[in-house]
Amino acid sequence: MTTTQEDYGSTLSEASILVIDDEPGMRNFLTKILGPRVKKVEQAASPQEATRCLDEAHFDLVILDNLMPGGTGLDWVRSQRRRGFFADTILITAYADLETAIAALQAGVSDFVLKPFRANQILGAVARTLDRKNLHRDNALLRRELHAEAARGKLLGTSEALGSVREILARLAPLPTPILFTGESGTGKELAARHLHGLSDRSEKPFVAVNCAALAPDRIAVELFGRVEEDDRLKPGLLLLADGGTLFLDEIAQMPDQIQAALLRVLEDRKVRPVGAEREIPMNLRFLFATNADLDQAVAQGRFRADLYHRINVVKVEMPPLHERSEDIVELAAHFMEQFSRSLGLPALALDEETLLKLRRHNWPGNVRELKNLIERSVIVGAFPDEFSGSGKVTGAQAIENLDLVMQRHILHVLDLCNGNRAEAARRLGVSRKTIDRKMAAWTVDEAD
Repeated sequence: MTTTQEDYGSTLSEASILVIDDEPGMRNFLTKILGPRVKKVEQAASPQEATRCLDEAHFDLVILDNLMPGGTGLDWVRSQRRRGFFADTILITAYADLETAIAALQAGVSDFVLKPFRANQILGAVARTLDRKNLHRDNALLRRELHAEAARGKLLGTSEALGSVREILARLAPLPTPILFTGESGTGKELAARHLHGLSDRSEKPFVAVNCAALAPDRIAVELFGRVEEDDRLKPGLLLLADGGTLFLDEIAQMPDQIQAALLRVLEDRKVRPVGAEREIPMNLRFLFATNADLDQAVAQGRFRADLYHRINVVKVEMPPLHERSEDIVELAAHFMEQFSRSLGLPALALDEETLLKLRRHNWPGNVRELKNLIERSVIVGAFPDEFSGSGKVTGAQAIENLDLVMQRHILHVLDLCNGNRAEAARRLGVSRKTIDRKMAAWTVDEAD
């Protein structure tokens, strides 16, 4: 029966593997089996050659024979663990005694393959080891997401301001360029970062969001870069957990100075050195950053490194405050009302014309986060605060439809006052000329229908 790639999982095709064996025939046999199925296979004929390979490149998996000239494979694994060798290991051995098994487990070996073996046995061991490694990473990320207040959902809204953000994110998505998201607190910087990740070719890989202000200064290095434990095993940091995907560093202005220096080196070299390790680990990461602080001022005051600022500020995406895209408030309010009514098991409140108009007129200094909190609190209490309450009983899509009619009447009224001059009407309404043109075109199509 022909063995297919799917039989061994999708992770096989992305793996880099180092084969260590003093017998050329065994090295060539393993390379012939693995070569067509994995991303990269390299050979080493001795522990010394293998050490040089590890110093030059990172491997997801090492396959080595236990009996080699000058010592055992387990001896080599132990010595490399102390230097910073963190790849999963499969041991090839002709002796499956209990003593060897215990020693292998203590050294951190992931699996055994007994000689003689067939091709499907070694492929199965490789696939199991890689799948187990990815499962551990996914579990660690899932636990972190469950304990964090992670941003969820989509970039809602049809305003011109948000449309410009979507347009630039679509252009940037396929590029590896670092991006700095700026804007007031609550404008959706993490949502925009997740949106970009979803558009990129890394969308199937992890998206890891880190709030730098929430990490204790004495723990941030370990949390980000990982560390070598007392038993010489690696506790991976968030950078390694995100490998292959996207790392989003929020509140970057709050990062301590010594970590700024370490991060700059990571960005320059694309390698990370866990705390206590001798060897650096190459990474494949897309870096996204966010801040609501004035980084130019922080640099001038010496609170943020100028070299790091110039490195992360390749492309800046400014998130518009909610009061600059007030036409999106209707959609946002309806979305949050449905979300909290469903999750809390409480009835939705009326979003009538009066309430929606009051919501649109509010300045929203806390932006979308403030609107979301208002809707949640109102659902719990069972009423809007007096300054937002209306008198109708219209909810959901009906509210959006009714407000569109209100907007249409208002815009047409202003156009009449301006004798049909759309530029002047846009100036009085505080919107762009394109917004007026877009609305008029949509209403013309509706009337034709």
